Amino acid sequence: MPKTENRLERSDSSYRYYRNAVARHWDPHEIELEEDRETLAAFDFEEGEDGFEYFRQTLALFGAGEEEVTEDLSPLATAVEGIEDQMFVTTQMYEEAKHADFFDRYWREVVNPVEETRGYEVTSPTDDRFFPDNYDKLFESNEEAMGRLLDNDTPENRVKAHANYHLTIEGILAQTAYYAIHQNFSEDIEDYPHLPGLVEGFSNIRSDEGRHVGFGMQKIKQHIIEDGVDVSVLNDTVNDLMTYTNGILVDTTEEDAPGIGRERLMEFAAEKHRERMEQITDASAEIPDVDELVSLSGV
Repeated sequence: MPKTENRLERSDSSYRYYRNAVARHWDPHEIELEEDRETLAAFDFEEGEDGFEYFRQTLALFGAGEEEVTEDLSPLATAVEGIEDQMFVTTQMYEEAKHADFFDRYWREVVNPVEETRGYEVTSPTDDRFFPDNYDKLFESNEEAMGRLLDNDTPENRVKAHANYHLTIEGILAQTAYYAIHQNFSEDIEDYPHLPGLVEGFSNIRSDEGRHVGFGMQKIKQHIIEDGVDVSVLNDTVNDLMTYTNGILVDTTEEDAPGIGRERLMEFAAEKHRERMEQITDASAEIPDVDELVSLSGV
């Protein structure tokens, strides 16, 4: 009987990311939110409604971001060729949809009821006031970079797409925000409420996006090494985008905020920038293994 090759390459990083996604499945509607709702309804924000406004803006930015990346990922799903890559991108599209679902549910079941209890204006997470110009520009850039793959799918444009989506939005900006959320709302910081439902949701999302970041970094490194894409394409793209990410942090944080404030967040974003770029551009450096990428022991 003639020897045949198996269809799937199980040692491929994308396949391993796919399997990790299957093993770590979670449902955003199974997270308990009652304690968060009760805590927020009674919590004494030092700045009153303004303090709650910062909280609402944080959730609105995340929710809108998850909706945007859910919509923008489809060109990449069309562009990738290998079955292992296609399998992984399928799980990523599903996970981005789950993330959007979690934030929508949190707004409906926690934010709106708390607004009513406290006598505040009942808001929508799509209110324009929550979204600074730098945020809009970053996601417009991502949409353009992904859409370009439909008309001009080249290794250079794939690097730009991954640099926008996986490296900057997920690997730098989102990881910085996860760090702040985890530190401020899961520990006993007097100025912030303890919100276990929010922290659980963010922890699950952060774990998912660890895989996404790893996939994008692997692909960028592959295009640089195997396809000869000049590293300046990556550097120029990310450096331009960091103007927006830094602007978002300035626009949405207070300089002397309690807990993890603006200065530490700016430092953390710079650390992530340096770390990701070194792992990609140093030929001898390894992209972290999937277990490290999705670990919840660190950010």
